[in-house]
Amino acid sequence: MPQLTLAQGAVHYRDAGEGEPVLFLHGYLMDGRLWEPVVDRLTPGHRCITPDLPLGSHRLPLDPGADLSLPGLARLVADLLTALDLRDVTLVGNDFGTAIAQIVAAYQPERIGRLVLTSGECFDNCPPPWFKSLVPAARVPGLLTLLFQFLRLRAVRRMPFGYGRLTKGDLPHDLIDEWTAAFFADPAVRRDCTKVTRGFGPAPLFDAARKLASFDGPALIAFAPDDRTFPYEHGERLAATIPSARLRAVPDSMTWVMRDQPELTSELIEEFIRTTHTRPVGQF
Repeated sequence: MPQLTLAQGAVHYRDAGEGEPVLFLHGYLMDGRLWEPVVDRLTPGHRCITPDLPLGSHRLPLDPGADLSLPGLARLVADLLTALDLRDVTLVGNDFGTAIAQIVAAYQPERIGRLVLTSGECFDNCPPPWFKSLVPAARVPGLLTLLFQFLRLRAVRRMPFGYGRLTKGDLPHDLIDEWTAAFFADPAVRRDCTKVTRGFGPAPLFDAARKLASFDGPALIAFAPDDRTFPYEHGERLAATIPSARLRAVPDSMTWVMRDQPELTSELIEEFIRTTHTRPVGQF
């Protein structure tokens, strides 16, 4: 797998297909392979880039001094776009990746041509209620490691505090096995995850929402009405905040719209790219 060395450290990424670039951001304790069902459908006509963000399931720990706050993660994504020399990118987020994508588009939009926000953190829902206890837990040395031991048990993963509220379908246990293995394999990866978790909080997203009210590029908000973790009403608020946004519902799905509804999610993204022009470079 290729990797880039950024100021924050090395980052793995996948790069497939040719055409207009689309960069996908994933959530907490996951990696870029979450997006494979959509990437497989889009690569015939698009260049799809899926980095493994330092959210606990990455295999290359960042430098100890790397800023892994929410704004720091957004800077890392912006630096990755620069290192790959990507322009007019369609930036796609899901779960915690949706939070990161909002801040990139709000504060470092120079290389962002279009914005796609699927079900994920926004406004005051960061972290969602089931995961708020992770923030104080991350302040106690070793406690996150103890808690995440339970995610090694497949029977536990369906619980709300695991991966259970993210999909209506079967959990991709083979992937989750690898995600949790990456967390436990390297103490530096656990250090990165702990730093990210301590930085959870809504303030950066409220600030980003105010800034996104001036975003002049096309935006697609694709939230799942059945999602109990990231309410559809928040998607409606995002669509009302961003001037050019179009709102689309992804029915019969939870947070992982790319897993529950891969065909529809791919069609929405492809149609959005086909029917919109990227924002003027250098303007915001």
